Amino acid sequence: QVHLEESGGGLVQAGGSLRLSCKISGRTYEQYAIIWFRQPPGKEREFAATITWRNNTSYADSVKGRFTLSRDFAQNTVYLQMNNLKPEDTAVYLCNFHRSGSSYDGPYDFWGQGTQVTVSD
Repeated sequence: QVHLEESGGGLVQAGGSLRLSCKISGRTYEQYAIIWFRQPPGKEREFAATITWRNNTSYADSVKGRFTLSRDFAQNTVYLQMNNLKPEDTAVYLCNFHRSGSSYDGPYDFWGQGTQVTVSD
């Protein structure tokens, strides 16, 4: 199965930057998307950004213009560059691998453990 490992979270002042990493290992699929979700304290999980196997990207309105996705194919790693961070960006950030295709291939979704991002005033 697919295994995901997030890293790069931490504490930063408002206006600062962080880069999150999602390292992917295990089996591969022809068509998939890497989706970053985030869950602020005491709130529901929400969509942040996604990148497909074709390198198409999409961003939530709340992060558009500040967050940028990229990937390193050699290292099987997706990066989420977060600039001009705001206190409302404080959340646990979760990396999700979503595949398309047959149900005979196993689960459609795989999750990492999450990494904490805290933005202070």
